[in-house]
Amino acid sequence: FLALGADVPDEDLAKYQKACDPHDVFNMQYTSGTTGFPKGVMLTHFNVINNGWYVGDAQNYTDAERLCIPVPFFHCFGLTMSITTCVAHGATQLPVLYYDPTWVLETLSKGKATACQGVPTMWIGVLEHPDFDKYDLRHLRTGIMAGSPCPIEVMKKVNDRMAPEVTISYGLTEASPVMTKTRPSDSLERRVTTVGRQLPHVEVEIRDPATGKEVPRGTVGEICCRGYLTMKGYYKNEEATKEAFYEDGFLRSGDLGTMDEDGYVNVTGRLKDMIIRGGENIYPREIEEFLYTHPKILDVQVIGVPSRKYGEEVAAYIKLRPGQEATEEEIKEFCQGQIARHKIPKYVRFVTDYPMTASGKIQKYLLREQAIKELNLEDEIQVTA
Repeated sequence: FLALGADVPDEDLAKYQKACDPHDVFNMQYTSGTTGFPKGVMLTHFNVINNGWYVGDAQNYTDAERLCIPVPFFHCFGLTMSITTCVAHGATQLPVLYYDPTWVLETLSKGKATACQGVPTMWIGVLEHPDFDKYDLRHLRTGIMAGSPCPIEVMKKVNDRMAPEVTISYGLTEASPVMTKTRPSDSLERRVTTVGRQLPHVEVEIRDPATGKEVPRGTVGEICCRGYLTMKGYYKNEEATKEAFYEDGFLRSGDLGTMDEDGYVNVTGRLKDMIIRGGENIYPREIEEFLYTHPKILDVQVIGVPSRKYGEEVAAYIKLRPGQEATEEEIKEFCQGQIARHKIPKYVRFVTDYPMTASGKIQKYLLREQAIKELNLEDEIQVTA
């Protein structure tokens, strides 16, 4: 690529540079579609270049880094957090054609990767590979888990078995995408239980979604951000763009979370995923984190399904570890006395996969539609509508 540029006259380069404004839209990323129809997000040079730089800076990346990239380039994880970060810090890219646990392990081993990126399901797939212990991962030091909620138990295993300095980055496509992240220097407890602190030159607040006002530290609210990283808007969708921002320029994430006294953010769930059972707010993430501690459970997704009596009930869709068997009663018994009674799943189903986006995110709204059909709850929708 650089060699081809040698034939371009300097005056031509200067002309094109002059025509390019840092705030021009240069990339259109589409939202992942986890809650519905994807929207085109207009991102500028200024958005992406800065975000890529600061992500790498927070990771302590240098030109000696060798980054394994199994995430797709058409997603912000691949574009900003991988390609742009590598270019900004002079690091080596080790792309994987498409995600396959074997290919990832081979790339990590043969490429002597020092870092790796991936959404939680990707890391889980690699950890559970039957030949995992046969691969040489001695060079692997760090990396990023992001893209969807990162289970605490999975993060602990990744740090213990793969790379001791893996971190979590949090954000959304509309934020280019990272607003907060943990750092390799953070304690293990911070790195596995929070999504870190805001990046430089970024403001993060937790706001009451009903009033738009900032809530006290430790109180659940909507995670919002403001700064260089926020999108220019949704393509040809002024109404949605207006709904995404507060009047003071803060971008609404649609995620619920808390911020502690030190500025560390904890994501408790999606605003749209919150379950309201008999007037009680239930956050699926809390139940998922507890169920991940069950020795037979590999992955779990908790959703709300309609109920004639309570408005919504809790349903857990579980992937078991290879060779394991479990019953609905066993899972419910595991919950007894450990989590509040109203949070214990009424429905437990065992599955081999989940509806996913092309970028590896789980589409809970499709899982909910699937559950309503499987559990014959169509009449409950009519009652609660």
